[in-house]
Order: sequence, then structure tokens, then C-alpha cells
Amino acid sequence: MDQWIALFLPFGLLLARITAFFATLPIFSHRTLPMRVRVATAIVLTVFFAKVVPIAPVALRDAHWLAATVLMVREVLAGLALGLAVALIFMAVSQGGIMLGRQMGMAMASILDPTTGERSQPVSILFQMTFMLLFLVSGGHHVLLRVIKESYEIFPIGTTPEIGSMVTGVVTAGSAMLSYALRLVAPMIGAFMLLSVALGIAARAMPELHILMISFPLRIGLGFFIAAMIMPALGSFTNELADWMAKFLAS
Repeated sequence: MDQWIALFLPFGLLLARITAFFATLPIFSHRTLPMRVRVATAIVLTVFFAKVVPIAPVALRDAHWLAATVLMVREVLAGLALGLAVALIFMAVSQGGIMLGRQMGMAMASILDPTTGERSQPVSILFQMTFMLLFLVSGGHHVLLRVIKESYEIFPIGTTPEIGSMVTGVVTAGSAMLSYALRLVAPMIGAFMLLSVALGIAARAMPELHILMISFPLRIGLGFFIAAMIMPALGSFTNELADWMAKFLAS
């Protein structure tokens, strides 16, 4: 039994981290992507990485089932932490869309997101789908492959990944997500603040006006106008996020 474990252990360790990494990514974890495609993608990438990723001697020396199980758990944890950090960066655009939808007064106008199976706001879904298309068209999948390859240089197979480093990476990705989301919707926040000031002045100058009813169409119209202005800028915003992910492990 130990001989069979020693034979398949290197491939299994590679497969564990790659599968855990892609299982948490927004693109490859969507329900619309068939499970066969996900499994086939993980296996094909594992075959390619097996040619370039060195295996630490300790991983081959610990060939009994208990040590192999511990090594597999380590690889799964490393892949999940890395995938979660990248997934948080992907959430920057969707969070920006949620902020815009709330300012437009469409917080309750939620629809079913076919990619995740959860309810979300239409503006957020529009931003997220546009960002994913631009990310793939601009070669973002190459960035993901580069991230998983560099992870093997920082956390080689057979070594124990530092829990503190993984937690720090996830926290850093979360703070970067909030920063990029605020940068994306900064024009919207300023525009709606000006609109609120103008409505407040109008309410004081003309008390007979029903400001609440007037503000609804104004907020929706302003929100669509700002969304139309933000959409062309998503291309450069996508490149910024891709550059951040490419430098994530190096930092």
C-alpha cells in the first residue's frame, strides 16, 4: 500500500492544491460550469504543472497513509487560502455595483444570479459579468496560472505553509477589495452627495414639493448615467486588478 501511495502522492498533492484553488475562484466555481469541465480542467493543469513544479524530498519520503493525509490537508488549505484571496479581489467590482444599486434605491430589487445561485442586485450582476468578460479577454487566466505557479515557489510541496502568512494574505486581499471598490464608485458617491444637497435645498425652498417622490426617478436616472460612465473604465480597472494579483505573492 505504501508503494502505491508513494507512486501517486506527488500527483495527488499537486491536484489537491490546484483543485482547491480553482474551486474557490468566481469564474470556475460557478454553477453554470459543468462539474466535468471543472474536474477535467484541474486534472489537465495538474499534468502540466507536474512537469515544472519540484516535489520536496520529504513529500516522497513520508509515504505511509497518515503522513500522506497530512500533506494533502496542507495542500488543500494552501489552495483554499490562495483562491479565497483572489476571490476577494474579484468581489471588488460586485461590491461597487451593490453600492451603486443601493444609492439608486434598488436595494430591494434583487434577482437570481445564475452564476452563483444566490440573489443579487441587477447592477452588481451587470458589473460582475462585464468584469469577468474583460478579465478573460485581456488574458487574466494567465495571471491565475502565474499565481498558482508562484505559490509553489513560496510554499513548496512537502513543506508546512505558515498559517500567519496565509491569514495575512487573505486580510490584505480583503482590504484591497474594499479599496478598489471605493475607488470604482467614488464618482457615484460624490454625485449622489451633490444630488442629496440639491434636493435638501429644494425641499427648504419649496416645501410644497414632494421631494421623496421626486428623488426616486432622479436617483435612478443619475445611477444609470454614472453606470454608463463607469462601464468604459472597467477595462483599465481590470488591468489594475490583474496587476495586483500578479504582484500579490511577491509582496
